[in-house]
Amino acid sequence: MLGNNRKYLMWTENDELYKSREKKKKKNRLYLDQTLDSKMRRVFILLAVLCVCDGVMFGQLCNGNSANSRRTSDKWGRGNYGASRGARLHKGLDIVCSDGSIVYAPFDVTLNGKVTVYTDPNKAAINSGINLSGEGLCFKLFYVQPDRTSGTVRAGQRLGVMLPMQSVYPEITSHIHVQMCDRSDPTPHF
Repeated sequence: MLGNNRKYLMWTENDELYKSREKKKKKNRLYLDQTLDSKMRRVFILLAVLCVCDGVMFGQLCNGNSANSRRTSDKWGRGNYGASRGARLHKGLDIVCSDGSIVYAPFDVTLNGKVTVYTDPNKAAINSGINLSGEGLCFKLFYVQPDRTSGTVRAGQRLGVMLPMQSVYPEITSHIHVQMCDRSDPTPHF
């Protein structure tokens, strides 16, 4: 009988040891699951933020062009990103805008200073633009005389006036040049 009790005690001790190990394993698995959940949540949030920035679309830039129609081809070339400019490539997207038209903020923006477009004095009439940021994007608008160069402007509010492109480039399709600060392609935002 003592032998059977000894087996029972050994089995009970082993059972308790087994339960204790299983409890530790379960606790470790729970900790790992929570850690992974936390990391996955961070990755998901990061991806969501990236997707929000990628999905940003420009609102109307120019009075008279509510669809942000793009400059196609004229005697001066094409207005698409990557179009040939002799030995270089066009690093922006041209949006049709008549000389003297009002230029609007495409979404809520921060004004980050004036842009000097050219060093050539023969192009002084259109040598102005503005640095902007908003919706996670940094970009420049060329050929615009800004009303001001600092502060904020709400979506659809006036930024300035389109400069007289025809005086420098006769027969060109007058346009606003949109250029991302990192010189990446702005086309997906239109």
